[in-house]
Amino acid sequence: MDVTSLARTRAERPEAIAEAAARRPRRPLLGGGGRLMIIAADHPARGSLGVGSDPLAMANRGDLLERLCLALSRPGVDGVLASADVLDDLLLLGALDGKVVMGSMNRGGLAGAAFELDDRFTGYRPEDLERLGFDAGKLLLRVDYADPGSLTTLHSAARAVDAMAERGLPVFVEPFLTSRGPDGGGAPRNDLSAAAVTRSIAIASGLAGTSAYTWLKVPVTENPDDMARVMETSTLPAVLLGGDVGDDQDAAYEKWRGALQLPTVQGLVVGRALLYPPDGDVAGAVDTAVGLL
Repeated sequence: MDVTSLARTRAERPEAIAEAAARRPRRPLLGGGGRLMIIAADHPARGSLGVGSDPLAMANRGDLLERLCLALSRPGVDGVLASADVLDDLLLLGALDGKVVMGSMNRGGLAGAAFELDDRFTGYRPEDLERLGFDAGKLLLRVDYADPGSLTTLHSAARAVDAMAERGLPVFVEPFLTSRGPDGGGAPRNDLSAAAVTRSIAIASGLAGTSAYTWLKVPVTENPDDMARVMETSTLPAVLLGGDVGDDQDAAYEKWRGALQLPTVQGLVVGRALLYPPDGDVAGAVDTAVGLL
């Protein structure tokens, strides 16, 4: 990856990013197969750089871009979800032509911060996504009933959904019920029980003045057998999120395989599990995930 050339272009011709966006060939959100395979790379903007036991695995931007370009080149991969800095690099590299481009919208809840659940919209605005000709946005909605910051996030998320709908742009909402433990301390932990995921889907589905352009981005529950009942909570189209699945990649594939058969589930949005697989074979991991669709 020629990071030197990217840096030179950014320094000497910053307008090249907008030019690349303007000439980018676009495609429908859903292709002929009616399924979506999106590679996620919006973690660094939240200060979340770790994969497995390596706390800085995603810190090398050149390495990350190489992995992304490889993943995007594989058959069946529809597009990418990322923050502006990553998507700007990919635009300059020509890696987004004919791909679904999904901008990450709220990155204010930095990993490990006291204000992590007051998740302000510090990333893409709806008007940015429209101006750049991107195809969708994504927002994270973590709700802790004991944290007042969650109300700020809920309000901001609802207005973002409204603004995206006004522009006819799909927005993928990733909901969780979250807590910091019984004493209110410690890092936020997402509750993946069937009851919690069900409630989070109900909350996300009812955001804003319309749900016409809202998609859900949901985790597989602790017990994958609960997913059929959980996904009955809403008629909104949904994709499954991957997360950091650790060393047991095969177990993750099996969890995704079953949930992908449900009526409202349209595809996968997976990042670290495919970009940094335990065996280092990015192409192989991506191809296996595409095969599940």
